[in-house]
Parts: sequence; structure tokens; C-alpha cells
Amino acid sequence: MHTSLAAQLAQLELGHLRAERVQAARSTEPPDAEAVEHTLAAIWSELFALFPDTALEEDAEEIAWGLVNLFHRAAAKRSRQIDRATDEIRCLLACADGSEVHSSQLETEIERARTAEAAMLGLEAMREAAALLYARETGSSWRPAGGSRLNHGASCTSAVVDGRDFLRARGEAQRRARMPEGTPVLFAGGRLSFATELEAKTFATNVWDTLDRVRERVADLVLVHGGDSKGVDRLAAAWAEARKVPQIAFGLDRRLGQRAGFKRNEQMLSLKARCLVAFPGSGVLERLVVQAKEKNIAVVDRRGPLGTNPKHAARLAEAAA
Repeated sequence: MHTSLAAQLAQLELGHLRAERVQAARSTEPPDAEAVEHTLAAIWSELFALFPDTALEEDAEEIAWGLVNLFHRAAAKRSRQIDRATDEIRCLLACADGSEVHSSQLETEIERARTAEAAMLGLEAMREAAALLYARETGSSWRPAGGSRLNHGASCTSAVVDGRDFLRARGEAQRRARMPEGTPVLFAGGRLSFATELEAKTFATNVWDTLDRVRERVADLVLVHGGDSKGVDRLAAAWAEARKVPQIAFGLDRRLGQRAGFKRNEQMLSLKARCLVAFPGSGVLERLVVQAKEKNIAVVDRRGPLGTNPKHAARLAEAAA
């Protein structure tokens, strides 16, 4: 009589054996930077070539923002993993007993932290490559919906730091090390409209030329602005993106109502900036100029027509008369 296969296996008494999944060695090498840039550029080009003259044309910028945000959110998730692994490492070091089990746990957590850090840096590099494509597509620097955009692998040269994050971090040595260091230069301007496309281009050129001249005098410039994606701040942010200048964006705290703009002025002025670059804007901006002068902060005044020096514009008007 033939016994079943199950019965034959049972006679072998293999119950003490376990099948375990062998963990493959985790790599800490990010994707090749050049390959990342070429791949994302190809994807971007193919995707956004679909939108012109279609019903999706008006959605192109929002979709572009979302693509960059995919990498940003993934990098943030890895950053939280690093924080958890770091806390676990501290706990294990504090209760070290010299046992083999303890050493094994410590090695596991250290490997987990290193792997998460490598992944975070790789994802941030991919986000930065996508953010550059976003800037070329929209003319605006990419910013997350909330919080800061830090680049841990590049000494914050392309950071876009939320103003409130920056103020909090000034009192925390550990986080301050991840914030941009340099000389703050304030930038302010309102939401403007132009009669012709030529006037708009002339104004944008004046913004970039002015910031280029300021940077010639302040080599370690950190641009501080209001983060308005529909105003002149957008031009300044795009300039910083192109020049790889770190940014600190002080968005309005809407909970403060009409006080929000004045509170932002106070926060920006608290940085003790080298100078204020002022373009045309609202009464809140005019108040910022007055307060800057009271604090002996030099003002680069470009509140004249199309972002020119108002005194120079007045002299030209007198000469023409």
C-alpha cells in the first residue's frame, strides 16, 4: 500500500526547521544623477507636450506641481524614518548591556538609518531635478504646500525654507545646522498688472537684473520674501531657483486677518537683513520700507515705473518736460 506524500513528509519529522526569507543586502547608492536628470526630462517633455490646445491646458501647472510633490512627500517619509531610527539608536546606546542581542539590534537600527538617509538624499535629488523642470515650465520656484523644502545633500543651496520654520530653528542647534546660512536680503513687491506683454517682460528683466547686482555685493545672499505665487515674489523666487540661492519664504498667517501683512513685516525685519529690495506694492509694503529705514537697513528702491528707481524716473520726467 502506497503512503501519501504528506504522510511520508510527516515521518521525516521536519517540524524543527523553518523557512526564513533571506534579506538581500541593502544598497546605499542613489541612482546616477545624470540618468535621473535625463529620465525626468524625457518624461516631463513627453507628458506636457500632451496638454497644449486641450481641455487639460489650464491644469498643466497644477499637475506639474503634483509631480514634484511626489518626490517631496517620499523624501519627507524617509526623513521621518531616519528620526525614528535615530531615537531608537539613542535608546539602545543608553541601555547598552554588552550582549550579542543588544549589539545585533544596534547594528540593525544603524543600517536602517543609513538606508533611509541614502533613500532620502536620492529622493531629494530627484525632487530638485523635477523642481528645475517645474521652474522652466512655469517660471516659478517650486514650493511645498506647507513647511520647508530642504536639500540635505547640497548644504541648503537650493533650500526654500518656510519663515516660521526658520525662526523656530534659530533656537535649536540641531535643526539650525540644516537651515541656510548667509546674509539675509529682504525682497518685497505686490501683485501688478501690465498693459502689454513687453511691459511685463521689461519689469521681470528689471527684477532679475536688480537681484543680480545685489548678489554681486552680497555673495552669500539668502533671499527672504513673502512667497506670493501670484505677485512679484514669484519672479524673485524663480531668480533664486535659477541662481541656486537659498530662500526663506514668510507666508501670510491668515488667522491674523488684516494684521497678517504687518506681522510678516516684523518677522522679516527680525532677521537683521543687509538690505531691502523694494518693488511696487501695497500699503503694507510701504510700511515695510519705512520700518527698514528706521532700522538702518539699506533700501534698494525700485518702486518706479516698470521696476525702476523712482528718483531716476522723476528726473527723466522733468527732463522730458
